[in-house]
Parts: sequence; structure tokens; C-alpha cells
Amino acid sequence: MVDIDEIAMRPTLSFLSAEDKEKIHSAAFRILGEIGMKILHDEALELLVDAGCTAAEDRMVKIPAELVQQAIDSAPDRIAIFDRQGSQVMNLGGHRSYFGTGSDLIYALDAQTMQRHPCVLDDVARAARVADALPNIDFIMSFAHPSDFPARRAYLLSFQAMAANCSKPIVCTAAGREDLSQMWQIAVILRNGEDELRSKPYAIYYGEPISPLKFPAESLDKLLFCAEKSIPVIYSPAPIAGSTAPMTIAGHVAQGLAECFCGLVIHQLKSKGAPFIMGMGPAVLDMSTTQCSYNAPEYLLAYMAIVEMSHYYNLPNWGYAGTSDSQIPDEQASFEAGLLTFLSQMAGSNLNHDVGYLDFGRTGSLEMIVMLDEIIDQVRRLYRGIPVDDDTLAVDVIREVGSQSNFLIQPHTLKYLRATQWRPKLISRTGYEEWQAAGGTSLLARAQKKVEQILAEHEPVAIPAGQAQKIQVQVDRFK
Repeated sequence: MVDIDEIAMRPTLSFLSAEDKEKIHSAAFRILGEIGMKILHDEALELLVDAGCTAAEDRMVKIPAELVQQAIDSAPDRIAIFDRQGSQVMNLGGHRSYFGTGSDLIYALDAQTMQRHPCVLDDVARAARVADALPNIDFIMSFAHPSDFPARRAYLLSFQAMAANCSKPIVCTAAGREDLSQMWQIAVILRNGEDELRSKPYAIYYGEPISPLKFPAESLDKLLFCAEKSIPVIYSPAPIAGSTAPMTIAGHVAQGLAECFCGLVIHQLKSKGAPFIMGMGPAVLDMSTTQCSYNAPEYLLAYMAIVEMSHYYNLPNWGYAGTSDSQIPDEQASFEAGLLTFLSQMAGSNLNHDVGYLDFGRTGSLEMIVMLDEIIDQVRRLYRGIPVDDDTLAVDVIREVGSQSNFLIQPHTLKYLRATQWRPKLISRTGYEEWQAAGGTSLLARAQKKVEQILAEHEPVAIPAGQAQKIQVQVDRFK
């Protein structure tokens, strides 16, 4: 059978002209070279000064364009990521898109009562298990920030719970270098050695500076640790348009790009060629409500622009998918989450997180994750495009059928049936009578049932007992 993936022309999506990209590039480099960044970490400051940057007494550092370009050139354009068992499951870069959950939510939603509760460690484990069972969720984050443990230990306990309940790669957050180091040690245990972990990375660290233009010591400490240990790192500022960044979309993107590239320069000066994932969280402050929106059109435009800039530089990027500003998984949630997911795939955004986020990134829904697994699958079918060749044009088959027969009995129909038609598992594609006979349920109700089924029946691949014991010792040491 013809491989559709090999012959289809990929759909593309663009919001910036070549001239627009050049202007944003120039503005970002001017921000770095003429305005500078405040560097509050001594080693990072020393690395920059030694490389030829100019530092003022207030620790504002101006970074020359040549140094920024060297960092862009030295960072890898592809990053292979492996699951817990050591199989490659992602190849970040280019226009390849992967999808995963988000981290550190304050609340989890009970979709049956539509009430939320403060997240606990069990919410991390439940979300990891649900994600493990879903074929279109490619990586996981913690989903929840457990309120039942001290903040100092919560990140490490979340990492342990994720690893135990899901085999997929982890994108982690950390309070500081100390707990990040413990997570790295756990990954070393799972890989049976540091060299094996370097060659087959399993965990990715997510960090960010403080907008505008400030790089705190704690943030840079973790960035430098990742460079030293060759841990793939996302360094993605989150400037808020109208608050900590310009209101205009172009200015918003230029500042975010400059802040990201300051992190890239420091990272590459510490360890040339270490894996780095660029990005920006382009939050928008709604001046009428003072809420920061994840789904405002201006957010989507700024996000699409930063994705295009990542392709301009040929660097892997950090992206977004499956979020909604709605408080519950309703019609607004389905529309917003589906639209963002579609945009990410069509723009070729690489590592797309936050699947299942609601309420401006404060609340998570397992049912939304399940529904979006199917939406991602459908969007991926669209992205496969339209294969056009002599066989798919089917002129000979049309000639044979003519006006007197039909295509149901044609071998050509059977040949292409499975490769052409996408099959939903949750979305209803039956007539009214069949839908009613099956219970007349909503998509949300069917998602609730699937979540319950996964949690009752799905068993993730267990960590070998010896490794699990070593991990527990590592966790117990961190108080």
C-alpha cells in the first residue's frame, strides 16, 4: 500500500512575512545589544563578561549580536527524546509536533459535580496514569502541584509519581538546583548510568526568567545545571502583554525572543552544543478583567509568531495545546482547546504542553485530556494532508465504475479505506436513533466514562523493583 505520510504535501500556516521575521529578529538583537538583561547569578555574569559582553554596575548586561548568533548556531536543531524504557519516542525540531499535559495546577476539577478541589499528590499520579493510556499524549508534566506536601518536596514527589505511573517522557519543574539534581539522579537510576542518560534523555526541564529583562539567580542556577548535565532544557519567558511586555504583538514577541536568547547564550557558554528548546509564553492581560488569557486572539497571534521564529532559527520550540479559559469543560472549552491544538499542529510547533488546562491555567480536567487525545488524533489526520498521484486520483477506477455501478465493491475502495478514513472513538458519528439507543450521552459523559475505565483498568509498565527501591532512597534523602 502507498505510504500516505511519504507522499502527502504538508499543510502550512503562517502569520509573518519574510520581512516581518527579519524585523523581529533585528529588534530582539537590538534589545539584547542596546538595552541588555539584568543578570543576578554570579557565574552567569562571569560567563557573559568573559565572552565579551558589557556589564553595568546594576548588573545590566549588553550582549553583542555576534555572541547571540554563535549560541543559535551551536545549539542542536534536533533533540531525540526517549521514554522510560529507552525507546525513542520524540524527535524535536523541524515541523514535528508532540503533545502533552501541563504542570503545577492549583485545582483539579471533578467533571461530575463541576466542583474543583485543591490538588494533591494523588492528582499527579492519576493524571500520569490517564496520559499513559492515551496514544496521542506523547509526554507528561505533573498536571498538579500537590498541596498536601511542603513546597520544597512537592516537585520531587511529583517527579517520582509521574515516573511510577507513566512510561512517557517527563517535562519537569523544580524549586531549585537541589531538587532538580535529585530528579536527575532518579533519571540516572532509570537509565542505569549517566552516560546512558546523556545519550538517551528521558526528562526535560522547564524554566523561565522574570519579565521584563530580569534573570534571577535561582532560574539561572537550574539552567546552568542542565547545561552541565546535558539535560534538555526549555527556557521560555512569559512576558504579559500590557503588563510586563509591550501591548503590541510585535513588541511582545521581540521582547520574549530576546529574553529567551539571553538564556540560550548563557546556556551555550556553559556547555556548547547542549540541548536547548526555545519558546515564549505570550500571556495577554485583559484590561477589562485583569485576567491573563491563554486563549485571546492576541495570545494566539504572538504564539504563532514565536513558533515561526523558531523555524526561522531552526531551533526546537516549546508550544501550547489543549487549553481553555473556560472554568469547566463546556462548549467554550472544546472550541478554544481544539483551535489552539489545530494551530500548533499546522504551524509545526514541536513540544506542545498544557493539554487539559482550564480557568486561565489554574484548573485541570482529566476529561479534557481524554477529549483532546481524540482531537489531537483528528488534527494529526488533517496534517497528513492529501496524497495526489495516479492511483489516488483514481481515473481508471472512475472509468470502470462509470455511471452504472458503484465504488463499494471496488478493490480500490478497500485498499484505501483505512488509510483515508479517520475513525473516532469518543466523538459521535452515528445517526440520532443509534445515538439515543446507545444512551444519548454527551461527549463529556463519554469522556468521564473513559477516565473511570482507565483508572480502574490501566496498569502502566512498572519500574523494576531494584530501581524503585533506589529511587525511594533518593527521595527519602531529600528533606
